[in-house]
Amino acid sequence: MFKTLRNAWSIPDLRKKLFVTLALLMVFRAGIFIPVPDINRAALQQMVEGGLFFGFLDILSGGGFKNFSIFAMGISPYITASIIMSLLTIALPRLEQLQKEGQDGRKKIAEITRYLTVGFALLQSFSMAVYLSVNKVLANGSALNLITVMITLTTGTLFVMWLGEKITEYGIGNGSSLIIFTGIIAKIPSLGYELGVLVKGGTMNIMQVALIIIFAILVIIGIVIMDLGERRVPVQYAQRKVGAKTFGGQNTHIPINVNSTGVIAIIFAMSVMQFPLVISQLFLAPSSQWRQLFEKGLLSINGPIYPIVYVLFIIFFTWFYTSVTFKPDEMAENLQKSGGFIPGIRPGHPTENFLTNVLNRMTFIGGIFASIVAIIPILLAQFAPHLKNFQLGGTTMLIMVNVALELRKQVRAQLVMKNYGGFLK
Repeated sequence: MFKTLRNAWSIPDLRKKLFVTLALLMVFRAGIFIPVPDINRAALQQMVEGGLFFGFLDILSGGGFKNFSIFAMGISPYITASIIMSLLTIALPRLEQLQKEGQDGRKKIAEITRYLTVGFALLQSFSMAVYLSVNKVLANGSALNLITVMITLTTGTLFVMWLGEKITEYGIGNGSSLIIFTGIIAKIPSLGYELGVLVKGGTMNIMQVALIIIFAILVIIGIVIMDLGERRVPVQYAQRKVGAKTFGGQNTHIPINVNSTGVIAIIFAMSVMQFPLVISQLFLAPSSQWRQLFEKGLLSINGPIYPIVYVLFIIFFTWFYTSVTFKPDEMAENLQKSGGFIPGIRPGHPTENFLTNVLNRMTFIGGIFASIVAIIPILLAQFAPHLKNFQLGGTTMLIMVNVALELRKQVRAQLVMKNYGGFLK
């Protein structure tokens, strides 16, 4: 990775793109420290440390939620809008046709995604302002103050979305992913400081810290292996003659990734698991039995049922998202039309069944892996209470590794393109 960046730095055009990327990311980091007024910081910090969802939201926003800055929501409404648009593109024929129309169609889909982002940002900022007001985090719960918070957070999200688009257009890598990546990297020094405080206070010793670091390295290695792992289904194309020329006859493969959904299934599962808790805290009294059930009872994050249901939801959403985005019937039909076939499998319906079975097996393995990664912070909170606020969990590492690998791939592609350009000249 570092060698790739060093080679990119030696090329003027890539060096300019790196400068633009760093400058825009610095603008984002500066906005993290511009606070929204009338916030009870102590109550907000307690909320972030006490809930998995809010801690994860704070990591995605690079610490913006914990500080409740103008970028408190970060890029999360844009991510939600992008995920929904990707699903709608597959479900709605009109959007699917737009995607096939080339650059113009993709621009139209990007425009619709921006409008969806505005809607989700308004909805999320409203629910966040009401939730904070009910939990006494907002010092002033008046209607005017709620509207002010909504407008501030929505404007901050739209500005972060604009920064991400400019990074994608003029810099290197995907802007939204790099913004999240920057936020995670910015949290690492504070997490190191927290470990130092625990060691200094006698809660932990050097050996335990070393075990945590070794465990984190092993998790990262596992994420890299699973992220790059794929099942290559062999495909052969029959030879055909057109006049005096012979076409086809080559061998290729269909790559099916183990972890094709990335962190999307975890985000869906986390949202579903936190939804009953948020609703109960909004509409039920603190003494309500239902609210206590989700806050401190069997269905709370520290209860025995929560991790099991969480894992089942992750596996389900992994299967659901993969089955929606990867269509074995269309793949089998395209292979048959182009004269391709899988060795030992008849074209048509048998090929579709074979691809479906392979996809289900890979999805199950990917879902189990994502579940193991996701429940790491929950297990840490249950078996090591002093690490409850240590928010660099497996999901965070999964995001960080995925973005780093994608950035490395894009920089290498840019280097290859520049080298070919110099060769052709």
